[in-house]
Amino acid sequence: MTTLALYGLVDTLWVARLGHEAIAALTIIMPYHWIFGSIAIGTGIGINALVSRRFGEKNIEAANHAAGQIYFIAALLGVVYLLVALLLTESVLILCGATPDIMDYGTQYLMTVAFGTPFLFFFIIADNLLRGSGEAIKPMIFMVASTVMNIILDPFFIFGIGPFPEMGVQGAALATVISNIAGAGLCFYYINVTRDSAYQIKIHNLTPSISILRDIYRVGLPAVIMNISESLLYIVFNNVLSQFGSIALAVAGIIMRIFELTFLPAIGASMGLLPIVGFCFGAGLWTRLWRAVRLSAISLVSIMGVVTVLIVIFARHIVGIFSQDPELTAIAVPAIWITMSVLAFVGGRIIFNTTFQGLSKGKTALFLSLIQWVGFFLPLVFVLPKILGLTGVWLSMALPEPLAFLVSGLWLFREYRLRQRKNTLSEVLVPEVVNQ
Repeated sequence: MTTLALYGLVDTLWVARLGHEAIAALTIIMPYHWIFGSIAIGTGIGINALVSRRFGEKNIEAANHAAGQIYFIAALLGVVYLLVALLLTESVLILCGATPDIMDYGTQYLMTVAFGTPFLFFFIIADNLLRGSGEAIKPMIFMVASTVMNIILDPFFIFGIGPFPEMGVQGAALATVISNIAGAGLCFYYINVTRDSAYQIKIHNLTPSISILRDIYRVGLPAVIMNISESLLYIVFNNVLSQFGSIALAVAGIIMRIFELTFLPAIGASMGLLPIVGFCFGAGLWTRLWRAVRLSAISLVSIMGVVTVLIVIFARHIVGIFSQDPELTAIAVPAIWITMSVLAFVGGRIIFNTTFQGLSKGKTALFLSLIQWVGFFLPLVFVLPKILGLTGVWLSMALPEPLAFLVSGLWLFREYRLRQRKNTLSEVLVPEVVNQ
């Protein structure tokens, strides 16, 4: 996760040398990329759960048949992405909020990066496939290797260092394509060629199976829906933001990169808390469960609070790393102050939603996420910019976080009280039943 966040940050740093239009172009392409990426991520979650279950049942042939589906899925997703990107390039860019001055950059990047998407989607799904077999180190190594390759290749292709041609934004896209192919190749080699993999995929395992696909998406579909919904709302956000020009879009891109890096403590705490909540829930250790949630929430809110203070203090210096453009700096600094001031609430919200997932209440977690984006963000992004201009745009990004924190926290407190009442009732009734 750290490597991926650093890749996004470094990629933006290099592209920023071409001007704010280049950053803006990459920013407006993100939601289109994320729509398909969301399907790949959801597929990965589903395939992870399915193959781990098959290995637990010691049904190796069923695990291999499930694993064989990833080739068909990745190819289908990649070809659809590629065809839409090539045949409807201008329509995609306009839909995502492109302004006239970034259309050329956007076209170069989208049409080039599209050729690497089948490999990217295979890489994402195969990463989860390996984790489902209990393999954690190899996927991490492959991901880090691919990302580091991208970081290294970026300046060579963008600026034409040494024997490499100077390609600008298209060079950044080409570096991404090459790194995606490399990552996919490493996964393919490990799964199909080496004897270290838990899989032995045969030709007949590659045949698409409706029943297996149904099992994959029964688990992965909620994640697909949640992430696609956020991507669609991001398209709405870009279209609102584009009314203020490409500099505003570039600022949003910089904010996204900063947020990705600062968001890592929340991801780590969430991944650490989830199995603890699940274990305590299964074992009936309610005191320990709520103590873990409370400790995680307090710790993460404190950490994110410190990060917020540091970002606010050094906001101007952070922007300066990306660009020295005075006009961009004048917009970016207050934007960072507003959007990053809610990081502590983000940490708490993530912990609350993770708790519901650990309690096997995935629908509740999905509902609370949709409340944040559809119930709070969508109305705010339409109303506030009309009243407060560009400041309203940044507020529409920030305000849903404390509101979602409040709703999720109250909902979790309600769950806590219900569980307390239920446990107290069980303690009273069980002895009476035993005595009878």
